[in-house]
Amino acid sequence: MPPADLRLSDYRPTDLSHAKTLPSRWYLDAAILPVERERIFWRTWQWLGQAASLTAPGDYLAHDVQGEKIVAVRGGDSELRAFFNVCKHRAGPVAVGCGNAQTLRCPYHGWTYDLDGALRRAREFEGVEDWQASSVRLDPVSAATWGPLALVNLDATAPSFDVVLGEIGAEVAGAGFPVEEMVHVERREYEVRCNWKVYVDNYLEGYHIPVAHPALYKAIDYDVYRVETRRFHSRQHAPFRGNEQALYYWVFPNLMLNLYPDNLQTNVIQPIDQERTLTIFDWFALPDLSAERRRGVDEAVEFSEQIQREDIRVCEWVQERLGSRAYDTGRLSVKRENGVHHFHLLMHEFLTGDPWA
Repeated sequence: MPPADLRLSDYRPTDLSHAKTLPSRWYLDAAILPVERERIFWRTWQWLGQAASLTAPGDYLAHDVQGEKIVAVRGGDSELRAFFNVCKHRAGPVAVGCGNAQTLRCPYHGWTYDLDGALRRAREFEGVEDWQASSVRLDPVSAATWGPLALVNLDATAPSFDVVLGEIGAEVAGAGFPVEEMVHVERREYEVRCNWKVYVDNYLEGYHIPVAHPALYKAIDYDVYRVETRRFHSRQHAPFRGNEQALYYWVFPNLMLNLYPDNLQTNVIQPIDQERTLTIFDWFALPDLSAERRRGVDEAVEFSEQIQREDIRVCEWVQERLGSRAYDTGRLSVKRENGVHHFHLLMHEFLTGDPWA
């Protein structure tokens, strides 16, 4: 359980009509983020990189998951596996960056592991007692791919990514969006001077759109905008005028999936520290895009750039004022902010209990 002095009981879950926001201290106190890493980010499915980097036997991809070093690798049997990227000898890495290899080899002392995590060779280790190479393995973590994304989960008790996705897989397939065929076409990264939860709060409601996003407000049918909450994700219904089909999802805690007939936009929210957040936008599209459709994707990227700049401004305004003596919590619009309420309930559940039990 989290340390008692974090006062996580300051937030009391209730129904939306009586709900308040998370206390401002949850967005400001540096003691909160280490607890969030342990009880949220290291227990939920986290983006590792592009699935295209892990297609052939021997392909590997190393990445940082909120301070834990992880490597995923496609085995000779075509199975995708992931491990803590920590050599069992003296804690060196067994892989750096991405590439293709027949083994995982630590560049510090040369200990070598098979692609299934078993130790193959420990140099000059003769004479070591009470130790057997056959018992040494890299510690595993769960791995999955969805469309063009590769993901990992450090919690062995967590459900599969398909279970966490819930209805998303069937809805995307039913809408005919070919996410499995899409390839990477664009990336934009932004460092935002706000707590990661401020950014997620902002994404999960359309209440601010008429005020903060005038161009977006003109483009969508705001009157029918709504958020549908599920167990571990929510879906936003925000149809564009002209009836272009689109699907918008948020998956707890920090993954957004925005789907269109010929492209997918993903948004990964990574806390840097208590008051800085990295937002990573990636666009994926069908490889045989016509020139016209490619222009459409480029226009979508530039429109997103405009919206992102507007969101950065309001999120940073909020962060600057959360520490004011004039504010601690606020109330939520029943009509427009149920997605925010759902996020706050999940935050409380993960921080104070065991949602996988």
